[in-house]
Amino acid sequence: MWKKLKKLFADRRVWVRQILVAGLAGAVAWQVGDLLVEDGGVVAAIVCTLSIRISLHKSVREGFGQIVGTAIGATVALINVSIFDFGFIAVGLTVIFCAVVARALHLGEVASVNVPVTALIVIGPGISGTTAAHRLGSTLIGAAIAIVFSYFSHAKTPVDRAIDQITDVSAKAAELLAKMSEGVAAGYTQKEAGNWLAKARLLMEAVPAIRAQSVEARGHARWFPTAEKDVAEEVYVQGIAIEHTLVQVRTIARTLFDSAVSGGIADSTKKQIAVALSAASYAISSKIDDEEDFETTTTATDDAREAGAALAESLIEDAKDADQEQIIRGLSMVANIERIADSLDQNSPALKDVITPDEPAHAKVMAVSPIDQTLKINKRITKRFKKIFRKYF
Repeated sequence: MWKKLKKLFADRRVWVRQILVAGLAGAVAWQVGDLLVEDGGVVAAIVCTLSIRISLHKSVREGFGQIVGTAIGATVALINVSIFDFGFIAVGLTVIFCAVVARALHLGEVASVNVPVTALIVIGPGISGTTAAHRLGSTLIGAAIAIVFSYFSHAKTPVDRAIDQITDVSAKAAELLAKMSEGVAAGYTQKEAGNWLAKARLLMEAVPAIRAQSVEARGHARWFPTAEKDVAEEVYVQGIAIEHTLVQVRTIARTLFDSAVSGGIADSTKKQIAVALSAASYAISSKIDDEEDFETTTTATDDAREAGAALAESLIEDAKDADQEQIIRGLSMVANIERIADSLDQNSPALKDVITPDEPAHAKVMAVSPIDQTLKINKRITKRFKKIFRKYF
């Protein structure tokens, strides 16, 4: 029993470290908040717990969102209580106005929630100018302590975490292609093809997490002095490359499933399809194992291209006698394998010449940059004054 309990925590070292650091950070925030601000320990601990994240970069963003939320929430709460006194009307209007202000300022999803929550925390014990100032000071303390302790929340840097995610999902993609290759060679069933397609769809669910981690790694490298920008940019491109690879793997799985529904793959092309899929699997595995050996990876991707070309020739030779739909499906797999090879070599213009969205607006503290908002407002004001000037002068 003791060994099982020990293994339970040993297998979750990262999680154990995070909760221990979060607990220590909350305790320190409570102590420091009570020392520096009158009755400020509870708010500081709450803000610290909400702000601490897996990395320093994320905690800075969350801390900023908490500070913005506190400032807006306290202001709105003060105005409502001064007009309506403390009661259900003041509480209801505070929540509504906070939501409206958060929306008007284009705050992100996290900060938009923090604004009304912070307002209720401030309004709870009785609102006053002094109370609002105390709550704001406690918020600053909690956010600052969360930022400090988040540095110790994870042993690896954002770049290392992105590499781990990319390596893990690449290994799973290579394993899935290998299974598809064996299944095609042995003569697979529709049920087996359905399982491959389901696994391919599950692999695609890892794409948002990889993209977010790659974006964090690149953002972290921009302002953290010890981070290497070149390495972060390379990891970012790797994230895009594995996303493209996973899309092709899912498409291959869907093609094999459709072929099974339509009666299966012709015996004359089973061997070539199995060899091509095996070559694609080996190319992905080589990229994981020999990432620093460019020649080994290039050889593996060239082998995948050659296997795809051999498959295309076989399909064209059988074009007269075989079903046209099967020929089209086979040629689509050839294109998929070639795209996988191009993604692994990172020589496709689709990886670097096409701008990839940085991160979704809901993941940001502010969905629209304050600078962009100011520029738009200035343009509107300038345009309005020009119209008035032309009309009257």
